[in-house]
Amino acid sequence: MTTRATVALLFGGRSGEHEVSLRSGASVAEALSARHHVLPVLVDKAGRWRLQDGPAPQPSGGTAVFLAPTPEDLGRLRRTADGSEVARPDVYFPVLHGTFGEDGTVQGLFELAAVPYVGAGVVASAAAMDKEIMKALFAQAGLPQVAYRVLRGRDPGEEALILGELGLPVFVKPANLGSSVAVTKVKRAQELGAALDLAFAYDRKAVVEAAVDAREIEVSVLGNDRPESSLPGEIIPDREFYDYDSKYSTDSRTRLLIPAPLDPATVAEVQRLGKAAFRAVDASGYARVDFFLERPRGRLLLNEINTIPGFTSISMFPKMWEATGLPFADLVERLLELGRERHAQRARLRTDYRGGPA
Repeated sequence: MTTRATVALLFGGRSGEHEVSLRSGASVAEALSARHHVLPVLVDKAGRWRLQDGPAPQPSGGTAVFLAPTPEDLGRLRRTADGSEVARPDVYFPVLHGTFGEDGTVQGLFELAAVPYVGAGVVASAAAMDKEIMKALFAQAGLPQVAYRVLRGRDPGEEALILGELGLPVFVKPANLGSSVAVTKVKRAQELGAALDLAFAYDRKAVVEAAVDAREIEVSVLGNDRPESSLPGEIIPDREFYDYDSKYSTDSRTRLLIPAPLDPATVAEVQRLGKAAFRAVDASGYARVDFFLERPRGRLLLNEINTIPGFTSISMFPKMWEATGLPFADLVERLLELGRERHAQRARLRTDYRGGPA
């Protein structure tokens, strides 16, 4: 029997993916509320936490609250105005996409407060969010990926060298962002400058990747030290590439094929590489791993891992698990269990040193 818990659901965020998080938060709250008491906590675009009357999250409003970064406060949410206790969640569930939510910052606060929380820890969140670090970890693990280069500011000489190495077309992305925000496909050399300027408007680093003719394949991963992979899915964008509007516009005609039409050997390889990517960044809880299936060679290339993927009822992450036999509500329940499991594991670790055996 499931124990009814008080779950603080963090959504919104100080990020270019704020609006996407609002949608994810609404879906997760609906699934949680059948079995648990949900405390919606809107993180507004200025980074302020606002506790709302539950269970349905709202795009604005709420009482200003904070979580003290100290274990002795037992994870209480306190009113910002006077420090009085407002609520005492049993577990925190961040559905914050992008910077200041998916990048290890809020996870660090949870660790300082010693509270159970859903999803990857500080290191995995930060590494998976920063595409330069993520790709370096993938390379260290021997995982196949597209050729890429990283820029730290505009440098015409270096930009010319990159185009000479990677050729055209290329994709230009901010190193620390998701949902295809500020991603540009560059087909002509004279377009590179504007694409880089857009990427640098969101981050101090830009990633330039070689474009490949490929199918877009994704897989969901669930677990802690022994992760499992779902059946893969395939995305068929309604435009040249899977950009923000293709993902989230109500007019989008993008098709999601779940499960993906792949032969058994390719399915097994996608699942294997998905778990390998999960381990490469030391993730926990859950993630979605994205691939390119290169035409015509059929070679799988790892694109990226998302430690807080889109979580609406029609998002790829839950839909792939649904196709694998795990319904949305049970998936959310499993994530709570995994968060508590990882918290209990960390709580058993020693934080002092006296010498000799424990």
